[in-house]
Amino acid sequence: MSSTDNGRIVRPGLSNGGGTVKRLVQKVHSAPSSLNDSLEGEIQAFLIDEDQLHTYDDLTKVNPVTPSTVLKCLQARYSVKVFYTHAGCTLVALNPFQPIPDLYSLDVMKEYHAARQPQEFKPHIFIVAEEAYRNVQGQLEPVNQSLVVSGESGAGKTWTSRCLMKYYATVAASSSVVKSQDTVERIEKRVLDSNPIMEAFGNACTLRNNNSSRFGKYIQLQLDRCQLLVGASVQTYLLEKTRVACQLANERNFHIFYQMMKGSTEEQRKEWKMPRGQSFVWLPNSEKTVEEDCFHETVEAMVHLGVNAERQRQIFRILAGILQLGNVNFSSSADESQPCLLDEQSKDFSQRAAELLCVSAEELQMCLRVRTLKAGKQSVLKPCSQAECSLRRDCLAKVIYAQLFDWLVTFINNSICAAKSTWCNFIGVLDVYGFECFQINNLEQLCINYANEKLQQHFVAHYLRAQQEEYVSEGLEWSFVKYQDNQRCLDLLEGSPVGVFSLLNEESRLNRVSDANALRVRLEKELCVNANISWDKFSKVPHFTVAHYAGKVNYQIQGMVEKNKDPVPPELTELLQKSDNPLLHQIFADKETENPTTKGLSKVTVVSKFKNSLESLMKILHATTPHYTRCIKPNPDCKPLTFKKEEVILQLEACGIMETIHISAAGFPIRIPFKSFMQRYGLIAKYSIFQSGSVDAEADGGDILRQEVEKLLGVVLQNKAFDPSHNRDSEKPNVWVHCGRTKVFLTQLMLDLLEDQRKKILSRCTFSIQCCWLRYQRRRRRARQHSATLIQAVVRSWLVRRRVQRCSRAAALIQSTWRKWRALLKSLAEAELDDAKDFEQEDLPVLDSVIRERGSVQLSSIQEPVSVRGWPMGLALASAPSITMSLTATGFQKMVSVMASLNLPSRRGEYKVKPNQYSQELASIRAQPKGSVKLHYQRSPLLYADTQPDMKSNVTGFNAILLEKTL
Repeated sequence: MSSTDNGRIVRPGLSNGGGTVKRLVQKVHSAPSSLNDSLEGEIQAFLIDEDQLHTYDDLTKVNPVTPSTVLKCLQARYSVKVFYTHAGCTLVALNPFQPIPDLYSLDVMKEYHAARQPQEFKPHIFIVAEEAYRNVQGQLEPVNQSLVVSGESGAGKTWTSRCLMKYYATVAASSSVVKSQDTVERIEKRVLDSNPIMEAFGNACTLRNNNSSRFGKYIQLQLDRCQLLVGASVQTYLLEKTRVACQLANERNFHIFYQMMKGSTEEQRKEWKMPRGQSFVWLPNSEKTVEEDCFHETVEAMVHLGVNAERQRQIFRILAGILQLGNVNFSSSADESQPCLLDEQSKDFSQRAAELLCVSAEELQMCLRVRTLKAGKQSVLKPCSQAECSLRRDCLAKVIYAQLFDWLVTFINNSICAAKSTWCNFIGVLDVYGFECFQINNLEQLCINYANEKLQQHFVAHYLRAQQEEYVSEGLEWSFVKYQDNQRCLDLLEGSPVGVFSLLNEESRLNRVSDANALRVRLEKELCVNANISWDKFSKVPHFTVAHYAGKVNYQIQGMVEKNKDPVPPELTELLQKSDNPLLHQIFADKETENPTTKGLSKVTVVSKFKNSLESLMKILHATTPHYTRCIKPNPDCKPLTFKKEEVILQLEACGIMETIHISAAGFPIRIPFKSFMQRYGLIAKYSIFQSGSVDAEADGGDILRQEVEKLLGVVLQNKAFDPSHNRDSEKPNVWVHCGRTKVFLTQLMLDLLEDQRKKILSRCTFSIQCCWLRYQRRRRRARQHSATLIQAVVRSWLVRRRVQRCSRAAALIQSTWRKWRALLKSLAEAELDDAKDFEQEDLPVLDSVIRERGSVQLSSIQEPVSVRGWPMGLALASAPSITMSLTATGFQKMVSVMASLNLPSRRGEYKVKPNQYSQELASIRAQPKGSVKLHYQRSPLLYADTQPDMKSNVTGFNAILLEKTL
């Protein structure tokens, strides 16, 4: 990655493609890099404005790159609470030793994930995570990624790994793809919940770190074809199980034991036989409280991972039994042929341990104090010494805890691991123990430091050495930058046929008591030619000193062979196999008991097992694209925002940060093969050879490809020259890019320029596609609208015609029915009327002579009823009893009209009115009275033709039309 700041460029290692700017070179003085020199003078000599030091987000921008200037830059950034700084291909992370919640919030994650160029943002661990994630999305070989988090104990590796997992669990699960949300949340939650359990059972409080990982882990986050998180798997390396039974001064046991002591309920304490106030030998410094002492969080994580309540109960009973074992003490017996003695208190603790482990108390005491020797087919019981009894007790605790930890790792993998068919790529997060150097260092520290040596060698081989060698092989004129290569140290430790590990394994496989002095003599004899090992001849304690990349460490030989053997007495394994605890029985059911008669060469030692697992890890790292994060511990006391220059500079020099900055500032960190380069950026020059298949890279050689690449780069640089957004400077084109024999070497600035040009072209193509698609959509929409209009018009016309036809048919039906009804009424009325023709055939009665003569008659004076025949009217008078009528001869027609149908009797002052009809009923309802007549009617008169108008009168045959006034 090139370093530019205010127009200044420094490339000390690359001779072709420009050098340093002359006015800056004149300011460079040969100042010593010792910390004893004045940092203020150095900064004033090389950096004009010291107040702007904290703005240098990449250490390659520091001019010149010296330990003092780099240290001053980091100190300035740390003082303003900026904890991340780029160092070429590596991210330097300073531990603040205090919570910074806003630095890792969900909004910050989304901001870095949604950024077009995350490198333009401030340095952050999320930039490294996003770069690896986008590499998987780009499917550029190698697709799988590895995030290597390194640093010494207390530098913040565990927290950094936790942040990386949280980032991927957030961005890789927040997709709009239609998927079961419950499944996504379950995977994300389970992956994150594996951390509290692993840290509770595998981390401890040490002198240098309150949450020190006492094991190494490589977490593979499994992604499907859509780059969504579908599962994870955990691989662990070398758990420090000796910590269960042995803790250094001012250090603690694993977190889980203290969580049980501080977070358990009274009922749980009663079940675990741990009353309050009871102390345990294997729980030192229990009064110290750390942030990780959270029992509820561990239990909740177990629940989310599927560990049910009964299984949790079995786990905690086992752990409580281990603590009870630590309080069992042995005293020598006066008779050597008798086993060691147990006092009453130790018997009580052994009884509790047996009950918690669900084994026989007598067998437990027997296995701890007596060992079984097999001579042929016979077994001989031999009492153990006091020291041997303590070793067997510690061995029992360690093997139980180690097997329980392995079972937990297997259970977690079964819970969060996805089927192989569901994922295709992964992103690995490596969190291993940091470099350790204590007053007393043994086999554990040797293995831990060996692992750090392997990781440092991987970094050196992958970046420092391989990159420079590739420059030369590709034809770049390169002056090599010197770096510290730790290959000689690795040859010392793992060398074949002679090395520290091979000699240690050979000594461990011999069936004899180990001798520390003899092993020291043999190491000195076999390895004296290696300059990385030395001895203090005046020391009375057998030891050897190894010069690691991070410093010299003295290793105590006493006990190293026994730890490498890691023997487990068969009596203890057989005892645990008979346990009534289902989990303990399951763990040891398939474990084979060691046979003392087995040949020593077939035994698997701790060193050989750890070396093999580390080799498999290195194969995975070599097959992936690595991303490095160097965690730095600012002060040894873990104080917030305290920067100790001596502490930091040692770590910077040890992990190769200075060499990384030099090579990154002078070289080309991005290397892409010609074919891949053209496939990705060929569209910039409208290059379509590979699409048409007219050019074969293998058949025509690499010259054609190189010419096309150079032509493409010329187009890009020409576009840059005419692009007002890029300032033209005095740099030569090959300062940013160089074409090798098979690859294109790019700086980050050139890569950003290529990506910018590519995105612009893709944006234009996208715009054209969108225009065509929108035009197609509009045409299609318009055609659909026209079709819909036609269909609607046809449907509406059909509906109108249908309605008109229905209305016409209904009107015709109504008219027809009305006509029929009128015709029916007319026929009924005509049938009821008395036609004159009907009366012509009858003989009319002769009118009385009195009537004819007088012309007028008083009805009341008529003694007998007078029958009058004429045209019937069917009318009824309003007041029949009091009615009087006058008939005159001159008004015969009127008289006839009134009296035609009446027969008026004169009895008792009443008149009986009857219609004079052939049928003696009302003949007609029609009347056309003359004069003032008021008519009262209800509905149709036909319906009320026989209704009586007055209930008191005996009148029948009246209709509903009543006359109030007499004629």
